[in-house]
Amino acid sequence: MNVLNPKVDEFIAKAKQWQEEYEQLRKIILDCGLTEDFKWDVPCYTLENKNIVLMHGFKEYCAILFPKGALLKDPAGILIQQTENTQAARQIRFTDADQVVEMEPALKVYIAEAIEVEKAGLEVALKAVSEFTVPEEFQKQLDADPTLEAAFEALTPGRQKGYLLYFSDAKQSKTRAARVEKYIPKILSGKGFHDR
Repeated sequence: MNVLNPKVDEFIAKAKQWQEEYEQLRKIILDCGLTEDFKWDVPCYTLENKNIVLMHGFKEYCAILFPKGALLKDPAGILIQQTENTQAARQIRFTDADQVVEMEPALKVYIAEAIEVEKAGLEVALKAVSEFTVPEEFQKQLDADPTLEAAFEALTPGRQKGYLLYFSDAKQSKTRAARVEKYIPKILSGKGFHDR
């Protein structure tokens, strides 16, 4: 018998949309023998404290997310890479409860494979920081300020990638320069883009 996490009950009850879809997904995922947890403000299903699949919603769809989805075979062609910069995680999206019910057999196959990936200890090979583009506006600041360059190099690779992706994401040079300027104090204080 699976133990239901009260935080997930609360998450579903408070959801403004996707409640029926969440209930269906929850049932399917728990049928696969995973433990229900609540992390990052969303339902998270684990095996021996390792994250296997998460459930979350957006305006246009709800989804399950496999943190190591890039390692799954995807025979049905239903895994979605959220953005071009997403390296490991993959989603399966839903727009109504009937779709969830219809896909139940396939979902169980994908969840079972995700469990096997975790049991095998497989890891997604992530791009190194050196493979990310350093926007010209940021490179100029790094070249002009050795203290800033040293502070950036001292950040963890994940924090470095976060900044590079955020700075590069702006389409206009003026916006990139403004973003760089705004975050220099955070970089100098050793904090990542999302750190407070």
